[in-house]
Amino acid sequence: MSLDVGSRLRQLRMARNLSQRELAKRAGVTNSTISLIESNSANPSVGALKRILDGLPIGLAEFFAFEPEKSRQAFYAAEDLVEIGKGPISYRQVGENLFGRSLQILKECYQPGADTGKVPLVHEGEEGGIVLSGRLEVTVEDERRILGPGDAYYFESRRPHRFRCVGPVPCEVISACTPPTF
Repeated sequence: MSLDVGSRLRQLRMARNLSQRELAKRAGVTNSTISLIESNSANPSVGALKRILDGLPIGLAEFFAFEPEKSRQAFYAAEDLVEIGKGPISYRQVGENLFGRSLQILKECYQPGADTGKVPLVHEGEEGGIVLSGRLEVTVEDERRILGPGDAYYFESRRPHRFRCVGPVPCEVISACTPPTF
């Protein structure tokens, strides 16, 4: 039986109203380290995990004894979506607790010029999305397309990828990712 360290960490961090960035700062690690652990893309050493848990604060024994409840909620009002992004890109997640879930659904809003960064994203799973409004430049490996309303993307997430809003208006996207990795 494998332990879902990432979901446990995410749920405990969110219960304390901490961003990934704030926890990383408290623990003396990079923001990407927290992100990789929460997406189960990296397994921390016991020492690294202890340092991160000190930032919550919670002990190792309590962390491993913690058993997140699986969400049974089926319907979500617009105001129930959980903001998990900050800055020029808003990521509003369907459901606060993704423990035990294999799918993450987001309503994304990119402000003009907003970009996921020059370093491409790479993680396990698959992801797809449909542009609702605005224009989104999507780069997957060496392919780049500008998508408009109604256009979509769907690819294996281990392929390096990047997203950028092009044009003068915000871009809205509904996306899904499996497994939950953000």
